[in-house]
Amino acid sequence: EKNGLIGNIYSMGLALQALEATREFYAPREWDCAQAFSVVYAHDYQQPMAIAQVLPALVGKSYLDAAGLDCPATKDMSPRRQTPLSPLLGRHALIRVNYTITNTLRGQHFNHSTSVTVPGGSTLLQVMEGAAAENAEIFSFTTEQTFWGPYVTSIHGLAGSTEDRTYWQFLSAGKPL
Repeated sequence: EKNGLIGNIYSMGLALQALEATREFYAPREWDCAQAFSVVYAHDYQQPMAIAQVLPALVGKSYLDAAGLDCPATKDMSPRRQTPLSPLLGRHALIRVNYTITNTLRGQHFNHSTSVTVPGGSTLLQVMEGAAAENAEIFSFTTEQTFWGPYVTSIHGLAGSTEDRTYWQFLSAGKPL
Protein backbone atom coordinates (compact mmCIF):
# COMPACT_ATOMS: atom_id res chain seq x y z
CA GLU A 1 0.00 0.00 0.00
CA LYS A 2 2.88 2.40 0.69
CA ASN A 3 5.19 1.52 -2.23
CA GLY A 4 6.98 -1.07 -0.10
CA LEU A 5 7.14 0.86 3.17
CA ILE A 6 6.16 -1.27 6.16
CA GLY A 7 5.18 0.91 9.12
CA ASN A 8 7.85 3.61 8.93
CA ILE A 9 11.45 3.64 7.74
CA TYR A 10 12.68 2.80 11.25
CA SER A 11 10.41 -0.23 11.67
CA MET A 12 11.37 -1.62 8.25
CA GLY A 13 14.39 -3.58 9.49
CA LEU A 14 12.43 -5.53 12.07
CA ALA A 15 9.51 -6.06 9.68
CA LEU A 16 11.84 -7.40 6.97
CA GLN A 17 13.52 -9.72 9.47
CA ALA A 18 10.15 -11.07 10.59
CA LEU A 19 8.92 -11.59 7.03
CA GLU A 20 12.13 -13.35 6.01
CA ALA A 21 12.08 -15.60 9.09
CA THR A 22 8.48 -16.66 8.46
CA ARG A 23 8.66 -16.88 4.65
CA GLU A 24 7.77 -20.59 4.63
CA PHE A 25 4.49 -19.96 6.43
CA TYR A 26 2.96 -17.59 3.85
CA ALA A 27 -0.18 -18.76 2.16
CA PRO A 28 -1.47 -18.66 -0.48
CA ARG A 29 1.28 -16.55 -2.07
CA GLU A 30 4.96 -15.91 -1.52
CA TRP A 31 6.04 -12.52 -0.19
CA ASP A 32 7.89 -10.39 -2.73
CA CYS A 33 10.47 -8.38 -0.80
CA ALA A 34 11.91 -6.43 -3.76
CA GLN A 35 9.65 -3.41 -3.27
CA ALA A 36 10.36 -3.22 0.48
CA PHE A 37 14.10 -3.56 -0.09
CA SER A 38 14.02 -0.75 -2.67
CA VAL A 39 12.61 1.54 0.06
CA VAL A 40 15.44 0.54 2.42
CA TYR A 41 18.11 1.03 -0.25
CA ALA A 42 16.76 4.46 -1.16
CA HIS A 43 16.79 5.72 2.44
CA ASP A 44 19.92 7.34 3.85
CA TYR A 45 20.09 5.89 7.36
CA GLN A 46 21.99 8.27 9.64
CA GLN A 47 21.52 6.62 13.04
CA PRO A 48 23.52 3.55 14.11
CA MET A 49 20.48 2.01 15.85
CA ALA A 50 18.41 2.20 12.66
CA ILE A 51 21.26 0.70 10.63
CA ALA A 52 21.62 -2.11 13.18
CA GLN A 53 17.94 -2.98 12.73
CA VAL A 54 18.02 -3.09 8.93
CA LEU A 55 21.45 -4.70 8.37
CA PRO A 56 20.42 -8.31 9.14
CA ALA A 57 17.56 -8.16 6.64
CA LEU A 58 19.86 -6.74 3.96
CA VAL A 59 22.16 -9.75 4.23
CA GLY A 60 19.29 -12.25 4.45
CA LYS A 61 20.01 -13.33 8.02
CA SER A 62 18.33 -13.03 11.38
CA TYR A 63 19.51 -10.40 13.84
CA LEU A 64 21.42 -13.03 15.83
CA ASP A 65 23.00 -14.63 12.74
CA ALA A 66 24.33 -11.29 11.47
CA ALA A 67 26.92 -11.09 14.26
CA GLY A 68 28.93 -13.96 12.75
CA LEU A 69 28.96 -12.80 9.13
CA ASP A 70 32.15 -12.53 7.11
CA CYS A 71 31.60 -9.54 4.79
CA PRO A 72 34.36 -9.11 2.21
CA ALA A 73 32.16 -6.74 0.17
CA THR A 74 33.46 -4.81 -2.82
CA LYS A 75 32.01 -1.85 -4.68
CA ASP A 76 30.54 -4.24 -7.26
CA MET A 77 28.59 -6.05 -4.53
CA SER A 78 26.94 -2.93 -3.14
CA PRO A 79 23.16 -3.34 -2.84
CA ARG A 80 22.72 0.26 -4.05
CA ARG A 81 24.06 -0.78 -7.45
CA GLN A 82 21.12 -3.20 -7.78
CA THR A 83 18.48 -0.72 -6.62
CA PRO A 84 15.63 -0.12 -9.08
CA LEU A 85 15.53 3.51 -10.16
CA SER A 86 11.76 3.90 -9.74
CA PRO A 87 11.86 4.93 -6.04
CA LEU A 88 14.52 7.52 -6.82
CA LEU A 89 12.73 9.15 -9.75
CA GLY A 90 11.48 12.63 -8.98
CA ARG A 91 13.59 12.79 -5.83
CA HIS A 92 14.97 16.21 -6.71
CA ALA A 93 11.87 17.73 -8.33
CA LEU A 94 10.26 20.40 -6.18
CA ILE A 95 6.90 19.61 -4.60
CA ARG A 96 4.39 21.70 -2.65
CA VAL A 97 3.41 20.43 0.78
CA ASN A 98 0.50 21.83 2.78
CA TYR A 99 1.59 21.95 6.41
CA THR A 100 -0.79 22.64 9.30
CA ILE A 101 -0.25 22.80 13.05
CA THR A 102 -3.28 22.47 15.31
CA ASN A 103 -3.83 22.47 19.07
CA THR A 104 -7.31 21.92 20.51
CA LEU A 105 -6.32 20.48 23.90
CA ARG A 106 -5.16 23.44 25.98
CA GLY A 107 -6.11 27.06 26.53
CA GLN A 108 -3.92 28.38 23.73
CA HIS A 109 -5.87 26.86 20.84
CA PHE A 110 -4.40 27.43 17.39
CA ASN A 111 -4.68 26.27 13.81
CA HIS A 112 -2.07 27.62 11.36
CA SER A 113 -1.41 26.48 7.80
CA THR A 114 1.18 27.20 5.15
CA SER A 115 2.34 25.75 1.87
CA VAL A 116 6.03 24.82 1.70
CA THR A 117 8.09 24.00 -1.41
CA VAL A 118 10.63 21.21 -0.81
CA PRO A 119 12.51 18.69 -2.97
CA GLY A 120 10.62 15.44 -3.63
CA GLY A 121 11.57 12.80 -1.08
CA SER A 122 12.00 15.36 1.70
CA THR A 123 11.35 14.29 5.28
CA LEU A 124 8.66 15.76 7.50
CA LEU A 125 11.42 17.45 9.48
CA GLN A 126 12.59 19.21 6.30
CA VAL A 127 9.02 20.41 5.68
CA MET A 128 8.88 21.72 9.25
CA GLU A 129 12.22 23.48 8.78
CA GLY A 130 10.92 25.06 5.56
CA ALA A 131 7.78 26.32 7.32
CA ALA A 132 9.86 27.70 10.19
CA ALA A 133 12.17 29.47 7.72
CA GLU A 134 9.14 31.19 6.16
CA ASN A 135 7.52 32.18 9.47
CA ALA A 136 9.49 31.31 12.61
CA GLU A 137 7.01 33.00 14.95
CA ILE A 138 4.17 30.65 13.98
CA PHE A 139 5.94 27.49 12.79
CA SER A 140 8.71 27.24 15.39
CA PHE A 141 9.55 23.84 16.84
CA THR A 142 12.20 22.17 18.96
CA THR A 143 13.74 18.72 18.73
CA GLU A 144 15.74 16.43 20.95
CA GLN A 145 18.31 14.05 19.49
CA THR A 146 17.61 10.35 20.17
CA PHE A 147 19.16 7.09 18.96
CA TRP A 148 16.46 7.04 16.26
CA GLY A 149 17.08 10.59 15.14
CA PRO A 150 15.46 13.90 16.04
CA TYR A 151 12.34 13.77 18.22
CA VAL A 152 9.99 16.76 18.07
CA THR A 153 9.45 18.05 21.61
CA SER A 154 7.50 21.25 20.97
CA ILE A 155 5.64 23.05 18.20
CA HIS A 156 4.64 26.73 18.29
CA GLY A 157 5.98 26.90 21.86
CA LEU A 158 3.76 24.05 23.07
CA ALA A 159 5.70 21.05 24.40
CA GLY A 160 4.46 17.53 24.89
CA SER A 161 4.42 16.27 28.46
CA THR A 162 4.90 12.79 29.90
CA GLU A 163 3.14 13.94 33.08
CA ASP A 164 0.09 15.15 31.16
CA ARG A 165 0.46 12.34 28.61
CA THR A 166 0.37 14.82 25.75
CA TYR A 167 2.37 14.58 22.58
CA TRP A 168 2.37 15.82 19.02
CA GLN A 169 0.75 13.49 16.51
CA PHE A 170 1.78 13.74 12.85
CA LEU A 171 -0.86 13.05 10.21
CA SER A 172 -0.86 12.81 6.45
CA ALA A 173 -4.27 13.14 4.80
CA GLY A 174 -5.81 12.49 8.23
CA LYS A 175 -3.88 9.26 8.83
CA PRO A 176 -1.20 8.95 11.53
CA LEU A 177 2.35 8.73 10.28
